[in-house]
Amino acid sequence: MDDDVFLVRFWGVRGSIPVSGPESVRYGGNTICIEMRCGKHTLLFDAGSGLRSAGRAFRASGVTDFDLLFTHCHYDHIIGLPFFVPIYDRSVKITLWSGHLAGRKTTRQMVDEFMRPPWFPVKLDVCKASLDCRDFVSGDVLRPREGVVVRTGSLVHPGGCIGYRVEWGGRVVAVITDTEHEPDKLDQAVLGLIADADLVIYDCTYTEEEMERHRGDGHSTWQQGVKLCEAAGARGLALFHHDPTRTDDELDETEKLAKDRFAGAFAARDGQTLKFPVSLHKER
Repeated sequence: MDDDVFLVRFWGVRGSIPVSGPESVRYGGNTICIEMRCGKHTLLFDAGSGLRSAGRAFRASGVTDFDLLFTHCHYDHIIGLPFFVPIYDRSVKITLWSGHLAGRKTTRQMVDEFMRPPWFPVKLDVCKASLDCRDFVSGDVLRPREGVVVRTGSLVHPGGCIGYRVEWGGRVVAVITDTEHEPDKLDQAVLGLIADADLVIYDCTYTEEEMERHRGDGHSTWQQGVKLCEAAGARGLALFHHDPTRTDDELDETEKLAKDRFAGAFAARDGQTLKFPVSLHKER
C-alpha cells in the first residue's frame, strides 16, 4: 500500500438504479460507491451496488479495518450493503457513519431497518463483522483515522443528504452527491466543502436543459459543477451519479462539453482510479 498517496477509486458512478447492457459498458452501471485510501487508512462513501465489487477487492487485498460513510439512505446508495462480503467476516471491523437523519434515526436503526425481513431474508445480526455505528450532525468535523479530517455539510435533497470534504496529507477530495442547485445561485455550503479541492466528485445527473422537468428531484448538472469548481478554486471535477438512461456515447459527449468549459473535468467510470501524491508534513 502507498503511504504517500491519496487514492480515489470509483466502484459505482450511476444514479437512481443499476443498469446493464451494451450502452453502459464503458462507464459502468453500478450505483454509488467511492473508495478513498489515505495511506494505510481506507474510507468508503455510500453502499450502492458498486459496494459488492469493493468487498471482493477488499477480501483479496486483506483490508479488514475501514470506515463506511453514508451520504443518505435512498435505495441506490445502500442496496449493495447486504451483498458486501466483509460484513459476514468475523475478522473485519467496520465503522459506519451517518448524519442525514440526525435527531430522527441513528445509524444503527437505519441499517437495522433496511437489512431485515421482508426486505431481506435475514437480520443484521447474521453479520459477523464488528460494526461500530457512529452518528453525527451536519457541520461536525469527523476524525475517523489518525491524520484524516472529514468535514461535513448539508446538501439539498429530499429526506436530507450529507456532503463530505476529506483532508489528508495536504490533499482535499470532496463528495457532493444528490444535491439540487437554485438557478443562478451557488450553494454556499457546497462552496465551503469544495474550496481549493484537488477533486470534486459532483452530482451531474441532469443537464441545465433538463432541469426544468426535474425541479424537486434533488439533483444537479455538470454546468453547475463547473461553476462551483471555478468559484471555489477546485482543480478537478468528476461528473458522476449518471442518469440511468444516459448511454456511453452520451456521456462521452457530456465529458467533452465539460472539458471545453473546465480542463479538469471528466466523467467518472466504474473501476477508475486516481492517485494524488501527498506531503505528510504539509498543513492545509
